[in-house]
Amino acid sequence: MYEIACDVVIIGGGPAGLSAAVAAKKEGAGKVLIIERDEKLGGILQQCIHPGFGLTYFNQELTGPEYAGRFKEEALELGAEALLNSMVLEVLPEENAVICVNSEYGMTRVTSKSIVLAMGCRERTRAGIMIPGTRPAGVYTAGAAQRLINRQNAVVGKNIVILGSGDIGMIMARRMTLEGAKVLAVVELQDYLAGLTRNKVQCLDDFGIPLKLSHTVTRIAGNERVEGVFVAAVDENKKPLRETEEYIACDTLLLSVGLIPENELSRKAQIAISPVTNGPVVNQYMQTSEENLFACGNVVHVNDLVDNVTVESMNAGKYAARYAKGELPEAVKEVIAVPGANVRYLCPHKVRVAEEDETVRLFFRVTAPDQNVTLITKSGGSILSHKKEMRVNPGEMCHVDIKTSEITGDDVTVEAVGQEA
Repeated sequence: MYEIACDVVIIGGGPAGLSAAVAAKKEGAGKVLIIERDEKLGGILQQCIHPGFGLTYFNQELTGPEYAGRFKEEALELGAEALLNSMVLEVLPEENAVICVNSEYGMTRVTSKSIVLAMGCRERTRAGIMIPGTRPAGVYTAGAAQRLINRQNAVVGKNIVILGSGDIGMIMARRMTLEGAKVLAVVELQDYLAGLTRNKVQCLDDFGIPLKLSHTVTRIAGNERVEGVFVAAVDENKKPLRETEEYIACDTLLLSVGLIPENELSRKAQIAISPVTNGPVVNQYMQTSEENLFACGNVVHVNDLVDNVTVESMNAGKYAARYAKGELPEAVKEVIAVPGANVRYLCPHKVRVAEEDETVRLFFRVTAPDQNVTLITKSGGSILSHKKEMRVNPGEMCHVDIKTSEITGDDVTVEAVGQEA
């Protein structure tokens, strides 16, 4: 078996992995190696040719390839290395090792002082939501369609229905329209938008594409090729109301029905997994339940903006490098981050309190839309902070900042309290 030794190994060469590599090198890590299964670095951003990236991190509007390219260039200039066309088979935290395979070296064992998980996420498919009907050609996930049209120059259809108002789905509604296709409807099960409001405005409203909230696709019609779909309104329990069912003739159905963190390797390594996010449980250093394993980006929880992925991944790379050098701060205690009223989850899930005061940013999503909201952070019966938000929506990340020196209890709670509460 081919052997490679390094200080920090990063699994995944997308925006999370590249950001982690940059931060690790800047923190003084020796050999930093990125393992990537694709033939190029950049991850999903290689197919995201639309603008809208970097608005908060760079204060510029970039395309996906431009955003990834900045981090790729910086990582390589700083001395990070990449092992491309390589599939990771197993992570062995007790042996400080990663087992992967590639065509050049065959089975390869990479030993490292710290390991960063940055595998990203994948799309939920038709099988995951069990739409009845036949199995014709013309049913794609939105991301698969995006890759086909943006990287392989293949148009997937002419008359499109999109199930799910996730960001990729709305962006593909615009993309297909610009390619001359007709997007007949975007159908959303919930009574609120699943993605960013700005994408609704720029991708649906600006192109006159109808959005049907509280609706779903009940059946797919067609044999060799999709011929149409049946769409119906749903009740408060998300059950279709058959009397409202309508038939929409189309040749393509795109699915934008959620993303799932890629955590097969994480589970096999037996690290703690959050039942809410389906990603590793981490502290503010993005350190998992195995102290030499760190995780970042969409493998931890699905973010709305790549800029937020970068911030978290920079932390992962920074502290993975510190761990490799034996310089991670010693914890006085560890407290749990507890989601309160109208908060679905908090990330990081735990906060390590050291002697030196730190500012920790807690990212979260709300469970339901609301307006004129106060974000209240509490610990040990004390209120740590108040933060006003004009509106909150499950499709958009929120955050609060806390100081570890102000934590007085065994947990930290964040609530999103509406005006009428």
